[in-house]
Amino acid sequence: MLPSSEKNIVILCNSAAGAGIAVGCAHQVEAVLSSKHILHSIYINNWPDNLASFTDVFIVGGDGTLNYFINRYTNIQQPLVLFKGGTGNDFHWLLYGTKILEDQLQIALHANAKPIDMGKCNGRYFINGVGIGFEGAVVKTLTGRNKLPGKTSFLFTILKKIFTYRSANYLIQCGEKAIAGRKLLVDISNGRRAGGGFHIAPKAAANDGLLDVVIADALTVLKRLRYLPVIEKGKHLGLPFIHHFKTNKISVESDEPMPYHMDGEYFEATKIVIELVPNAVHFRY
Repeated sequence: MLPSSEKNIVILCNSAAGAGIAVGCAHQVEAVLSSKHILHSIYINNWPDNLASFTDVFIVGGDGTLNYFINRYTNIQQPLVLFKGGTGNDFHWLLYGTKILEDQLQIALHANAKPIDMGKCNGRYFINGVGIGFEGAVVKTLTGRNKLPGKTSFLFTILKKIFTYRSANYLIQCGEKAIAGRKLLVDISNGRRAGGGFHIAPKAAANDGLLDVVIADALTVLKRLRYLPVIEKGKHLGLPFIHHFKTNKISVESDEPMPYHMDGEYFEATKIVIELVPNAVHFRY
């Protein structure tokens, strides 16, 4: 690892992330680097086309900002650090837990970089997860709206969708395994958490060379209400209506366009093909 005096760090910030929280965080990071006389540049929104001249990349934003980054800089080789500046910050939590900014900066400047897996869904990269069905419908409703920090906005929308969402029919294929029928949600995770704190895939690891698949069968409204807190806490994997397994490739099909999200960004498709990309990027964490 290069000494601090030889680093040239780029700070990339999304001003829309976290309703403006990211900008304040980026300037805090910049102030610390300046105080330590570490060479750096900061970009708010207008990110450079090429990052080859920098030794480290600091990304300030949430899961959506990180998703944008990995799809824009697809061959990134430099060590990455993600600073919490979004709404849900689920992948940040996976890497850094509840560390305060000062502690994370110590990690950012001194820790060794370690490999992290990504996924590829219909040709586009994701790093935290893909949520099909119920989760996709929640994200569709939230798209374009100002969201409150944490899981508050997600929780309000989830509670509304519990009463109105209609489970769809899917054909899910993974190797020789085939699962068909009406499902509430199909979640393919690299990280453990989604929606600002819902532990959808509590056994997932972003460096194990596998994706965690969690499928929930169609449920009545009463059962949705009953088990939402259980899923939120990550205590659901043993329930009879939950299917859980690990894989490196899976496909999901439906006769109608499926609402789904990748790292909180909304999409639709009638067929989704997902595969793991092992050791795709390196983070200091």
